[in-house]
Amino acid sequence: MFHKEGHKIIIITTTIVVAAILLMDEFIAISWLRMLLQIAFLIFFILILQFFRNPKRHTVVNDTQVLAPVDGKVVVIEEVEETEYFKDKRLQVSVFMSPINVHATRYPVGGNVVFSKYHPGKYLVAWHPKSSTENERTTVVVENKTYGKVLFRQIAGALAKRIVNYAKEGDTVKQGSDQGFIKFGSRVDLFLPLDTNIKVSLNQKVKGGETVIAQE
Repeated sequence: MFHKEGHKIIIITTTIVVAAILLMDEFIAISWLRMLLQIAFLIFFILILQFFRNPKRHTVVNDTQVLAPVDGKVVVIEEVEETEYFKDKRLQVSVFMSPINVHATRYPVGGNVVFSKYHPGKYLVAWHPKSSTENERTTVVVENKTYGKVLFRQIAGALAKRIVNYAKEGDTVKQGSDQGFIKFGSRVDLFLPLDTNIKVSLNQKVKGGETVIAQE
């Protein structure tokens, strides 16, 4: 199953790869070179398919839990000053996605979308300290009956070329449902109340829509 954001790219890539392989058969006489190039194109095609995969997740909706918004590795758990929306101290949990991770973004909590904003910006590597304030990013705030307002931020990385955000202010959203997609490398930051009971640790691998980040 592939994410809808990848359908167009997959069709274009398939056309290019098939055409390239057929042209190589016709115009490259050196067999080892032809085979090497064909293998390279096939590997590229497989990587594109892998990047846009969107496996089904078995999300157990629970308002006492905050779920991982994406697949990846926990790279930050710390108290920070959130300057865009709350303008006060929050507990930040950040998940870094490598190019081989699933890049669909899911709602970590259910509730009402009270804020959704896109910011153009740079393409610093996603683990750079300034990436959360200087990179291309989106900020979404969902008001949840257990945690109050939960903010999460999609952040473009060095390879990311487009952030897709489906959240619209006024939407009522379901925990674990599709919120967006980040194309080619990125990170997602969660900003939670300071007294939140965090259930993950640094460098832990998490799965979007399934791994419990916090539990009341």
